[in-house]
Amino acid sequence: MNAEEIIQPVDVELLNAELTPEYFVRETVHSGNQLFIVDNRCAPNVLREIGRLREIAFRAGGGGTGKSVDLDHFDLESAYGYKQLVLWDPDAECIVGGYRFVPCDEVLFDHFGQPLMPSSHLFRFTRYFLKGPFLRTIELSRSFVRPDYQSTGSGNKGIYALDNLMDGLGSLISIYKGRMEYFFGKMTVYPSFPKSALNMLLYFLRKHFGSWMTDVNNRTGRLVVPKKAVPIKFSGELEKIFTEEDFSADYRILKKEIKKYGVNIPPLVNTYMNLSPSMKSFGAAVNDEFGDVIEAGILIKFDDIHPDKLLRHIHIV
Repeated sequence: MNAEEIIQPVDVELLNAELTPEYFVRETVHSGNQLFIVDNRCAPNVLREIGRLREIAFRAGGGGTGKSVDLDHFDLESAYGYKQLVLWDPDAECIVGGYRFVPCDEVLFDHFGQPLMPSSHLFRFTRYFLKGPFLRTIELSRSFVRPDYQSTGSGNKGIYALDNLMDGLGSLISIYKGRMEYFFGKMTVYPSFPKSALNMLLYFLRKHFGSWMTDVNNRTGRLVVPKKAVPIKFSGELEKIFTEEDFSADYRILKKEIKKYGVNIPPLVNTYMNLSPSMKSFGAAVNDEFGDVIEAGILIKFDDIHPDKLLRHIHIV
């Protein structure tokens, strides 16, 4: 199916009219950018521009919906509870990037007892998870940085764009502190990523961030299960390559080995892996509604995020 033509940019005056002090969260630590939280009710034009930019960014990576704008019922219908974390460049007067998120104590459920969330298309949530961390979790989805801010050629604004989004996650931790304890999200790997490098990455995630979790009563269980898992091809070769028990030492090996395929670890995957030593990874599934990208589910506990990361992204909130 041919992709639709992406809509034209939304008038900047409409964006400025909706990104008001009422929805302002904070300034970023670097680059002088700003963070806002909005939804479709208070900022429909901002949502339309987000949908346009998401589709541009995801198509550039080899994914996307193929529609003229990447907006769905989770973005547009208030019953689902989703909000948008918006990164805004006040100098260029443009949206740089963002996240879609929802506190999971606000989500709806289907008649099978499964939450109605974007990730439900790819993953089954176990009772162990739903009766445990789920209601204290913020689901993150649709993270993006516009392509012209993804290169170092755009100066500090581009260098720090992803870092600025981490400031946004730090803000969510502060806003929901006491009510929420975890982030659940997906790390995206595009179809162009070499299959052997993908297998290596998934093996590494399984080795260092296994999907099992022990509760306060010492009971261990699985949390989230891919519905159609991307298989990991285990081999003696991988065990010979990743010989270190220490994450940092094995991680250096991963970076070196993946570079042999002419690629690097995807930036957001790289960021998340270095955010918390207790991160849980739940395997990966192919998202057939989004250009067949590979989505790896993860769970991060706020209190286990590296102290230097917490200091960097939360200290001015």
